[in-house]
Amino acid sequence: MILIIGAGLSGLLTAYHLKKEGIPFKVLEARDRVGGRIHTIYKTNEAPVEMGATWFTSQHTYLRSLLEELGISYFEQYMGSKVFYQPSSAQPPQLVTIPNESPSYRISGGTFNLINTLLSTLDTTDVLLNQTVKKVTFEEKSVLVEAKDNFKATKVVLALPPKLWSKNILFTPGLPSNLMNIATETHTWMEDAIKVALTFKEPFWEQENIPATLFSNAGPVTEFYDHCDHKRSAFALCGFINSAYKQLSSTERQEAVIKQLKNTFGSRVLEYVTYQEYLWSKEEYTFKASEAYIFPHQNNGNPIFSNSFFTDKLLISSSESALEFPGYMNGAVLAATATAKKIVQAQQEI
Repeated sequence: MILIIGAGLSGLLTAYHLKKEGIPFKVLEARDRVGGRIHTIYKTNEAPVEMGATWFTSQHTYLRSLLEELGISYFEQYMGSKVFYQPSSAQPPQLVTIPNESPSYRISGGTFNLINTLLSTLDTTDVLLNQTVKKVTFEEKSVLVEAKDNFKATKVVLALPPKLWSKNILFTPGLPSNLMNIATETHTWMEDAIKVALTFKEPFWEQENIPATLFSNAGPVTEFYDHCDHKRSAFALCGFINSAYKQLSSTERQEAVIKQLKNTFGSRVLEYVTYQEYLWSKEEYTFKASEAYIFPHQNNGNPIFSNSFFTDKLLISSSESALEFPGYMNGAVLAATATAKKIVQAQQEI
């Protein structure tokens, strides 16, 4: 049996590939939900809002191929030709014309539609929640994994960010020091991000013919975009808050956000139905403090993550481990596909 640690995109996609090949596995997830850093909030009669992974481009061919294979549609992120831009706190937001660049895309029905579709291909007993892995022991012909329950496998796949497994899991015997050093200094995508979204009954920005996009160097909101659903029948705005604002209380943060948005979009922004925010630094299964500053995408795609260890009993698969587009959903798809291929090939050689 193969044990996959982590039920995010890379973990569930690895499981999906193994399922098609008839190779037995279990997915262990520490959280009480699947999806990892894909986290879409759904409310009745409101646009799905993304608190995690959201956008991809035409260059992300592995992700696009997977969506097509699963029959999941996607749509172009609405931008328009003008945006609000605030260069500093000393200057008010101003209208700026943006170049006609390659579009970004979003998944119809929310990014979690991808997770849910992958999950639907698996048996209910294939994915086990609330299983925080504490120890992995490599024996001569098997691997023992200690979580809430104990498991025995032929191989283990680490389908979670390297910094997390390097700091949270005890490996016996220990992993190679060069691997551990690089893993602890690998940036985890989204680890310090704050997402914010407001839903509306009406798209006032369309009605008033003003941009839905804001780029600000002043904050708290640094980027804000049209976030209507793919049918444009439910309406929202969504984006990022400067991570420094995590020091404030949720009430203080919301007040600062609404004040900034009112100054940018006008008083109709006060017509919002719901305000949602998500601090990924509060997620113990995403965020882990670093001893020294880690640059964005630092060590993402490091070739060492493509190796297997302990005579192929340990494989690494996460967005950060991908050799192409690491740190993105496309990278998670590539890493999972490559990992599953290694496992299938090994099974065929037995």
